[in-house]
Amino acid sequence: MKPTLQLKLNTGLTLTPQLQQSIRLLQLSTLELDQEITRLIQENPLLELDEGIDRDEFKSEGQDISPTLLDLPTATEITEIQENRENAEIQSDWPDEPLYSDQEFIFDTRGRGGDEDDQDFSRLISKPVSLRDHLLSQISLGQCCERRKKIAGLLVDSLNDDGYLSQDLGELAELLPPELEINTTDLEAALEYIQQLDPPGVGARSLQECLLLQLQALPDDTPLREDALTVVNKHLESFAAKNFQLLRKVLGCNEADLQSIYQLITRLNPKPGDEFNATTARHVIPDVIVSKLDSSWVVQLNPDSFPRVRINNLYAGILKRHRCEATQTLMGQLKEARWLVRNLDQRMDTILRVSQAIIDRQQAFLEQGETAMCPLVMREIAGEVELHESTISRVTTQKYMRTPHGIFELKYFFGSHIPDEAGEAHSAIAIRGLIKRLIQDEDRKKPLNDSQISQILANQGIVVARRTVAKYREFMHIPPTNLRKTL
Repeated sequence: MKPTLQLKLNTGLTLTPQLQQSIRLLQLSTLELDQEITRLIQENPLLELDEGIDRDEFKSEGQDISPTLLDLPTATEITEIQENRENAEIQSDWPDEPLYSDQEFIFDTRGRGGDEDDQDFSRLISKPVSLRDHLLSQISLGQCCERRKKIAGLLVDSLNDDGYLSQDLGELAELLPPELEINTTDLEAALEYIQQLDPPGVGARSLQECLLLQLQALPDDTPLREDALTVVNKHLESFAAKNFQLLRKVLGCNEADLQSIYQLITRLNPKPGDEFNATTARHVIPDVIVSKLDSSWVVQLNPDSFPRVRINNLYAGILKRHRCEATQTLMGQLKEARWLVRNLDQRMDTILRVSQAIIDRQQAFLEQGETAMCPLVMREIAGEVELHESTISRVTTQKYMRTPHGIFELKYFFGSHIPDEAGEAHSAIAIRGLIKRLIQDEDRKKPLNDSQISQILANQGIVVARRTVAKYREFMHIPPTNLRKTL
């Protein structure tokens, strides 16, 4: 077959770079958007954060001078803009001073003008104490032989974050080198020594042992301490199942004493090492804020959640006055900066329109709470704001709204619905709210089971199966009937 050339015309849709950037910015969360803006500002000298400009450097003889009226460099100096910027980035990769990672405290003792009060205490960095360091410090100060201290330090390294020893002592003894001459008896003695340290319960091999160690650490004159030890040692499963009738029969006590025993055991810490696990709280910054204006609810953008980006007026003025081949790269960056500013404005406008459309449909939720949530699907909002459903999905993902009832993700207001006997639809969120309210108002001595909750909802005209009630209850992390029972 002889090779030939053919020309064909096809029609297709392609996304322009501006549209691709707009879609990418729309689906980013607030934190991801800040990181993206920071990256773009570092790459594009025409962009800067709009945080207010200090114009003291432009003052001359007490009179403000606009940056656009300053003496601008010549065209031959324009090419130095990117070169200086690249050199600055290269130099910024090198640290100004050595940092010592093995020190717990790093403090800058260099002179600050000779005034001790002007020292920068923000450089004082404290290292949180871990469970391992806390135990090793106690072992080093303990009064026992050095051999046991070393074995105890070896066991400390085998503890998990909760303070438990999950590895069997026999298996651990087999993994140790034979020349150390450490057997299971030595490990048991060292573990017994660790279990006497602070916090109480550390070094336990099970939840039962952890609770027993904490009860044994209490003073001997603690009321009902012996009964609590009996419950944990022999009847822990019945205690977890809240079989109070069996516990009263076994202990031979009245209801008041059993309640005191219950409170004594529940105050114990099942994870003694948890207090040393430093966790950083994650704060959610809402993108929009809902407030009531006169008799209507209005959505406003949260100024703290949107980065204020603008084009550098100084560089833009240079490019406006001097157009040549040397400025072609900067002209392209100026065009990209304008696209970014325009796409950010479009992102804020889209989030505001979608949020207002959601609030217009969920007026009852703002007035009465989650039990009054109306059924809502993305298709309804897409038709109202004249956007595609995929765009609504991007807008509502990881975007948050502050309401009088708390901060919620925009996706929270969408969900499935269940029809009632009259044919009206009820939101699944509203049904979960009703179930939660019924459980909160129930008699703790005789809590409601899933069948009873289903019957109560049916009496209100909402037909929900028992398994659906169980699914919603587990979704809200509400324990079953037997675990909700109290004395």
